[in-house]
Amino acid sequence: MQPQFTKSDYSGQNIYTGIDVHLKSWNITVMMDSVYQRTFSQPPSPLALFKHLNTNYPGATYFSAYEAGFSGFWAHYQLLKLGINSIVVNAADIPTTGKEKIQKDDSRDSRKIARCLKNGELIPIYVPSLVTLGNRTLVRHRQTVSKDLARVKCRIKSFLNFTGIEIPEEFKGNTWSRKFVQWLKDLELSSSCRLSLNGHLSIFHNLHQEKANIKRQIKLLAESPSYKEDVELLLSIPGIGLITAMIILTELENMERFKSFDKLCSFIGLVPSTRSSGEKERVGDITPRGHKILRTAIMESSWKAVAGDPALGLCYNKLCKRMKPQKAIIRIAKKLMSRIRHVLKTRNRYELGVIG
Repeated sequence: MQPQFTKSDYSGQNIYTGIDVHLKSWNITVMMDSVYQRTFSQPPSPLALFKHLNTNYPGATYFSAYEAGFSGFWAHYQLLKLGINSIVVNAADIPTTGKEKIQKDDSRDSRKIARCLKNGELIPIYVPSLVTLGNRTLVRHRQTVSKDLARVKCRIKSFLNFTGIEIPEEFKGNTWSRKFVQWLKDLELSSSCRLSLNGHLSIFHNLHQEKANIKRQIKLLAESPSYKEDVELLLSIPGIGLITAMIILTELENMERFKSFDKLCSFIGLVPSTRSSGEKERVGDITPRGHKILRTAIMESSWKAVAGDPALGLCYNKLCKRMKPQKAIIRIAKKLMSRIRHVLKTRNRYELGVIG
């Protein structure tokens, strides 16, 4: 008589999966409500994880979590599509013991995530829609190209310094104009130096053209029905330009997800760090944690807003009497962010001197 094998049924049970994401592999820890199951390594594939769970724990309800990082949100969306209740968390928000800080490896990290997921200790971050993620990629690509363009400009100037070539006085206040670039092309150099400079100039032209093309695409995106109204509202605020408006809209996506202005400022990184012990409390500089892209954009816009908005200009001058300009501009950035939040929530254009 042939032996009979029955397949286990995990209906009504929860399976918690902690994923430590890496480029070439994922470290996985599987836990149940009452017991630790196993830790293993697998290819970086949501489908491979689903097959493992479905084979070993059929009928169960699956939960998973991983840290936000280089891999973005593609795995999250695929896990959801496969029926796994996925969340993405900020690494800094995962409760970590002193031992885990000292003895850190991939297996421990996945076990920590699974344990915290099972205990309900993880707070998921906001995951934008796939459409917004695509638009965000375009806007961020412009920033990447801008940084590369700045680097190649520095290399060209370093080349001039290295070869002892002084920039004419007429170009010192108008560097990187067409005439300046033409002057670089007309320089009399040795064959090797000319090849080197031409290489730099070729990269400069390609990046310059790429930046112009991206700006045109962003402008078209800003004029689309999805963004047009919001962009027009933001452009009514002094200091906010088209690119900054699109950075705000693609990085935040939905202003309603912030329950208060303080939570919005905390997300961007415009709140001070504090340390309190007993009766002593120390307030330091702005917290290092925040959204670097948004914070940089808002800070740059704040300097422009001081010149363009009389109310902010007056406030900035008063602040500078009792603190350094670098600290005063942070206060202005919060006021600018308040204006941004106001116009997006009320759907009313900003009027100079109305909003405090």
